[in-house]
Amino acid sequence: MTAYLDNSATTKMCPEAREKMLDAVDNLWGNPSSLHEKGIEAEQLLVSARRSVAKALSCDEKEIVFTSGGTEGNNLAVFGAAYANRRKGNRVITSRVEHPSVMNAFDRLSQDGFEVIYIGTDSSGHIDMKALEEAVDEKTILISIMAVNNEVGTIQPVEELSSIVKRKNAPALIHVDAVQAFGKIPLTPKKWGVDLMTVSSHKIHGPKGVGALFIKQGTRLKSVAVGGGQERNIRPGTEPMPAIAGFYGAVEALNVKKSLAELTELRNNFVSRLKKIEGVKINSPENALPYIVNISLDRLRSETVLNFLSDMGIYISSGSACAKGHKSYVLTAMGLPEGVIDSSIRVSLSRFTTKEELDYFIDGINKAMKVIMKR
Repeated sequence: MTAYLDNSATTKMCPEAREKMLDAVDNLWGNPSSLHEKGIEAEQLLVSARRSVAKALSCDEKEIVFTSGGTEGNNLAVFGAAYANRRKGNRVITSRVEHPSVMNAFDRLSQDGFEVIYIGTDSSGHIDMKALEEAVDEKTILISIMAVNNEVGTIQPVEELSSIVKRKNAPALIHVDAVQAFGKIPLTPKKWGVDLMTVSSHKIHGPKGVGALFIKQGTRLKSVAVGGGQERNIRPGTEPMPAIAGFYGAVEALNVKKSLAELTELRNNFVSRLKKIEGVKINSPENALPYIVNISLDRLRSETVLNFLSDMGIYISSGSACAKGHKSYVLTAMGLPEGVIDSSIRVSLSRFTTKEELDYFIDGINKAMKVIMKR
């Protein structure tokens, strides 16, 4: 038996995504910018895919720009917003638990003369909203906060950001990295007053190499690339139609409310069983996204446990796939002890995860604790 429990890193492609993708490869391979029949067919697919993503985000299709994924989307949002609005101010704000594609982008802004403010969290990974509000001033031009933390599953109150900006009379644009949230919880960026939101395909059982950036109408971004004018000149270049088609299929297959209810029940049962194992500590908060469970195993290094479980056909991670080999700065920001951080592992579920897989994982943990402790 095997148990794939690393879905926050990537998901297996669903049948709907694969079918759309293969159809595009075989039949809709034209360039959507071409004026002949094959180009028009490809353009129609592009329009349908854009409309589907827009519907999933309760926004207008004109507000969706296709990207190569979450990293590019985050970079487009952060750099595009900061450079386009630099005349209005110089302060940009993010948290200490963001994805590397946001953290490193803000580090680059700091090197370029922007005043970067990093907001801390409490022990559950929730951002200190009081500190964030105090940091916002009339020179703040960008706030970037993730919707769901990719390591522990903490859900951030991003819908409160707009009211803070209004109260402080700041010109700030609000960017939300929703890569781990998209397709798992309802997202309504326009209703929340969010200006920019990043989503990705391969976290929802679509192909890698494609994602989207929501850009609220009227939001000004400075493009970081030039080309033939595709995607409103924000992300120029011939659109990768097979990948976009697969993304389209994955979005169409989503049933957010049904999956959320089922995963909540599955996660609750899983966590209650984990709590009965001596030496297991749950690092994710109780109200975390049910798709992510971060735990620590007393006195067992995460890499050792990961390798032991991998030999059993159980696939997990020791943190973010984009921070391979590095100590978790997320758990560090949460103030957890070094021993807890060094022994942390992330179990991430999908709507296809079964109780049998989680049972097998628990068996693996029990074996690991017995065998490794004897070494």
